[in-house]
Amino acid sequence: MKVEMSAFLESVKPSIKKLIKILEKDFEYVSVLGTDSNGKLYLVQKTGITIQDSFWNERGFVVRVYNGINYSEYAFNEIDFNNIEKLAADLKNKFIIQLEGAKKVLNIPKYEVIMEDEMHKEFIGELEDKIVNDSNIVEKMIDLKEKAFKLSEKLLDCRVRLQKMHISKIFLSSKKDLSQTYVWSEGSVLTIVREGNNTKFNYDGFSGLKGAELLDEIDYKINDTVKTAVKLLDATSVKPGEYEVICSPDVSGIIAHEAFGHGVEMDMFVKNRAKAAEYVGKSVASKLVTMHDGASAAKQVSSYLFDDEGVIGKDTVIIDKGILKSGISDTISALKLGAVPTGNGKRQSYDRKAYTRMTNTFFSQGEDNLDEMIASIKFGYLLDCATSGMEDPKNWGIQCMVNYGMEIKDGKLTGKIVSPVVLTGYVPDLLKSISMVSKNVELKGTGACGKGYKELVKVSSGGPYIKAKVRLG
Repeated sequence: MKVEMSAFLESVKPSIKKLIKILEKDFEYVSVLGTDSNGKLYLVQKTGITIQDSFWNERGFVVRVYNGINYSEYAFNEIDFNNIEKLAADLKNKFIIQLEGAKKVLNIPKYEVIMEDEMHKEFIGELEDKIVNDSNIVEKMIDLKEKAFKLSEKLLDCRVRLQKMHISKIFLSSKKDLSQTYVWSEGSVLTIVREGNNTKFNYDGFSGLKGAELLDEIDYKINDTVKTAVKLLDATSVKPGEYEVICSPDVSGIIAHEAFGHGVEMDMFVKNRAKAAEYVGKSVASKLVTMHDGASAAKQVSSYLFDDEGVIGKDTVIIDKGILKSGISDTISALKLGAVPTGNGKRQSYDRKAYTRMTNTFFSQGEDNLDEMIASIKFGYLLDCATSGMEDPKNWGIQCMVNYGMEIKDGKLTGKIVSPVVLTGYVPDLLKSISMVSKNVELKGTGACGKGYKELVKVSSGGPYIKAKVRLG
């Protein structure tokens, strides 16, 4: 079935268009982003059931105008439909006060006016959601939890989580009339086991442009998730050193996200905070490595028609056969750099600033298969279940936390496991060491990405299995 567009946004479009026409008498560029997104978070665990509003819920508008020097913005969530003229007058006054105040304390950089093409487009998502109400969703989640407890007496808790969001947005200017509505969901199962004083966990995540049918995917994998958690009770620590490893698509994804995701966000180029700006057109990885980012590059939680600045989402090739080709950008950073915006301008919510942010970030497929990759390793590990990561875009250091590694000896998995594992290295060294890449590509979008320590947005990441040399600790 087709996803329904927000009736609220549809009803206010005429008023927003009228507001834009009035403001255009005083400002050379005017645009409005309108959002109406709502959803719920469900959690079932041993201690109880939680249903709450999603963190991502929002309803409001942000107006952006060219003030003669650069851009001013104002966010609001109430409209007097009978007095749009007053709202326009109030906004004009606020923008003048903002600019005059900034002139007194700042050396304000000058920007060009945003030039837009005439564009009228819409995206209406489709959904095959057979589980539609709260009681049915919770009932299914309880069944999953109970199924997990039947698999092992060592299970301390099983936490089944589902978040389902209905996104609706409009973007209006004198040239553009854009709308989009779709549903994304993310889910996970976290299993915690204990034997004596030894406690371990295992995790698996699921996501996509879909609804509560995501719970069927959890059902399919819950057996493996519990079994691996139990195996982790016998895990040992990895001996620090350099190893040949195979990274699962989950771990490949966090490497892609941290290495040349944050590293090529072009607002960091503007601030001289990214080493990647010096390496465009140069070799930064093995010839086997091609890497993409873009809302249209994959179908996942960060896929959309247009970003929060009204730019159509693209498929940007960041690395092409080892050569760094392009960064990703928001509109304002692209103006400053004389570049074309890539559709990566994203806001945590309508009342937050737009930054250059990742969307769907992943390595492309290769020609190898997993069995051949394992057989090629004398001694190393198959790393799986990434939990977090960080990167220094200025100096290209990377650190990824991985829940476990499965030992490989003489080309075979031995059954031994190490946990937890910290993967570290210098980004070009890591990427240039990639010597095998599998044929299958998988993406997940179960978490959120921050700009530094804040400004969370939904992203997905992934890739194929990759073989590389890394430092483990």
